[in-house]
Amino acid sequence: MPKGKAGKKGLAPEQIEELKEAFNLFDADSSGAIDYKELRAAIKALGIEVKKEELKKMITDVDADGSGTIEYPEFETMMTAKMGANDTREELLKVFKMFDDDNTGKISFQNLRRVAKELGENLTDEELQSMLDHADRGGNGGCTMDDFYRIMKKKTDTALDDLLDD
Repeated sequence: MPKGKAGKKGLAPEQIEELKEAFNLFDADSSGAIDYKELRAAIKALGIEVKKEELKKMITDVDADGSGTIEYPEFETMMTAKMGANDTREELLKVFKMFDDDNTGKISFQNLRRVAKELGENLTDEELQSMLDHADRGGNGGCTMDDFYRIMKKKTDTALDDLLDD
């Protein structure tokens, strides 16, 4: 992946610079590559928690030359996906909190009615309840952050895909 291309995939220039700094900091011998231990330290320095198995899979997925080490372009590719996913969840959490204005940890019928009214949506109580029932996979009477995230990240809108989601 050419330098700077990650910016087009959702990382801000500051994030790309942060990646370069983390990579260079942990490439102690300036070889242009970091090994598993160096990679783990670099990812932690970026504030991202990754389990050992996940890190090994990440290395395997991007280690194009099979060297067992990660060169900067491979690191940028790997971290672009990881950081992009984190940003998405963080952004959706902000939106979720706008719905959950009473801080109960779930979007209630009252929360949904308030937002619909604020947006000028003319929905009946039955329509609002139907939306909540569809979102509430846990059966707890509201839409949790996990429910909200699942719905917002959903790529298709067919009944079969919905049934097969979980």
